[in-house]
Amino acid sequence: MTELLNVHALTKSYQSKGYWLNKKLTTVLDSVSFSIEAHKTLAIIGETGSGKSTLARLLVGAESSSSGNIYLNGQELKSGSYKQRCQHIRMIFQDSGTTLNPSLTIKQLLDEPLKLNTPFDEKKRTELIRKTLQKVGLLGDHMNFYPHMFSGGQKQRISLARAIILQPQVIILDEALASLDPSLRSQMINLLLDLQHQMGLAYILISHNLGIIRHFSDEIMVLSQGKVVEKGKTQEIMTKPQHKVTQKLMMNQNFQLRAKK
Repeated sequence: MTELLNVHALTKSYQSKGYWLNKKLTTVLDSVSFSIEAHKTLAIIGETGSGKSTLARLLVGAESSSSGNIYLNGQELKSGSYKQRCQHIRMIFQDSGTTLNPSLTIKQLLDEPLKLNTPFDEKKRTELIRKTLQKVGLLGDHMNFYPHMFSGGQKQRISLARAIILQPQVIILDEALASLDPSLRSQMINLLLDLQHQMGLAYILISHNLGIIRHFSDEIMVLSQGKVVEKGKTQEIMTKPQHKVTQKLMMNQNFQLRAKK
C-alpha cells in the first residue's frame, strides 16, 4: 500500500514573551516524522505536554510549523493551504457538545462546510446531509433538530457526520471517545471501523486509553518532550515496550485498570 499521509521532520517552536533580547525559544515538536496508509489507524500517545495536541493542530492547518513538511498523496501541503486541509484532513474533539453551535440546526451545521468547499446547489447539499446522517446511524430528519435535543453519544455522531461530509482522507480523533461510556464507546468504534472500510479513511488517534488503542489502532507512535521515542505495531509496542517512557505509560494504565476492578 502507498502512503496516504507523510510527515517529515515537523518542528514547532514558540518564542516566550519578554524583552526582545531575552526572548527564549521553546521547542514543542522536534523533527517528528511518520507516515500512514489508507484504511489504517495510527495511535499517538505520550505524557501531558508531549506535543500530541500541537501535532494535531499542525496537521489540520490550525497552526503553521516552524520547519518540516506534510505530504498528502505525495503533494506537499503548504502553510496557507487551509481550505485544502479542511477538506482532506478533519478533526473530532473530545467534547462534541461544545463544538456544535446551539443556535443552529444540524442541517445548518453540516451545510456550512459544503457551502464553503463544494459547488453543490441547495437540493444536492440537503440530500448529502441526509445521507451522511444516515451513514453515522442517525435519521435523515434529524437535520431539522438542534444540538440540545441530542444525547452525548448522538452529538459525537453529528461531529463525525460533519467530519466525513466532505469525503476526507484523514480524520484526527483527539480524545474523541474519552467522554463516552463503555457501551457507547464500543458502538462508536465499530462505526468508525465500518466507515474506515467503506471510505478508505486513515485515522490518527490521540488517546490515553490503552484499551481503545489496543482494539482500534494498527500502529503506535510515542511522543516525549516533542520527540518520537518509539514507534511500531500496536501489539508489539503494548506487549514489549522498549523505551522507558512507553514502559511508564503502559504501567500507569495497567495500574489504573487493576484499581478499577
